[in-house]
Amino acid sequence: MKEKILDTATELFLNLGFKSVTMDDLAEQMGISKKTIYTHFNNKTELVEQCTLNLFHKISHGIDCICKMGKNPIEEEYEIKRFVMANLKNEKTSPQYQLKKYYPQIHKTLQKKQYDLIKECIQSNIQRGIELGLYRENLDADLIARIYFAGITSLKDDRLFPRHSFPMVPLMNEHLEYHLRGIVTPKGRTILNNIINSNQD
Repeated sequence: MKEKILDTATELFLNLGFKSVTMDDLAEQMGISKKTIYTHFNNKTELVEQCTLNLFHKISHGIDCICKMGKNPIEEEYEIKRFVMANLKNEKTSPQYQLKKYYPQIHKTLQKKQYDLIKECIQSNIQRGIELGLYRENLDADLIARIYFAGITSLKDDRLFPRHSFPMVPLMNEHLEYHLRGIVTPKGRTILNNIINSNQD
């Protein structure tokens, strides 16, 4: 039952927002009593925390699986983006921004985990890209990973990128293309252009 509650709550939080969803909403959606929910979670804050960590581990595992598929580094970046956005329901409700505003401590813990994951992932991707001649040889992988994380974090700030003006899916596409165009070699640019053109078909 606990896993079902986590899955349903995560779905509601991502679709409607962390602030909007109440324990009553969750109970009604599942057709159970609030007492049943409180058997597994002491309060909403604990539920939010476990939902976010559970989702993080799911996404982290998925990224690991993608990285083991042997795709070239540019294709890998696009595959990871698609996977993450699908699991975050394309971030329709700006979950990161809401988490920071209403659950700052949970957001702080999650952001540290995200930073470590993204830094490791981007650094590994860059090293492989350099070895394959797809990325420029003079790149500082650590610096690029930090710049990439800073960009991703900024995109999720509603004050900088209001969702009504900057829908998350095209925004993430632009950010990834911007990132890759800054580091690819002519050989890598050909692959990048082919991927972009195929996604527009």
